[in-house]
Amino acid sequence: MQDSCTVSQTVRYLSKRWTLLIILELYKGEQYTRRFSELRDALSGITPKVLSERLKELEEERIITRNVDVTAFPVRTEYTLTESGLEIVEIIRDIKSWALKWKIKNIPCGAQDCKVCVL
Repeated sequence: MQDSCTVSQTVRYLSKRWTLLIILELYKGEQYTRRFSELRDALSGITPKVLSERLKELEEERIITRNVDVTAFPVRTEYTLTESGLEIVEIIRDIKSWALKWKIKNIPCGAQDCKVCVL
């Protein structure tokens, strides 16, 4: 029964550690795009292996696209949010609003748009 549940199926990949934060970091990038090194630097504590795994999972779920420029040296790989990924940002904002209302007193966060967040 639970395997056929839409929420259960979705939570399998969205609830993995770092996934929502990677989506949020891509949202902050110009044209919702960031390079691997930019993501790694922005997400303090994530290992390159885990970042690679999450990016691959997000690409498989069509939440992001991966673009490789082989004409650049070194080869330039960029990740961009898809339309589906941009819709998840709205869910992240809803989580933020809920948390600020019920769980966390964080006035600077509440006053800041997630796109420009530096916290």
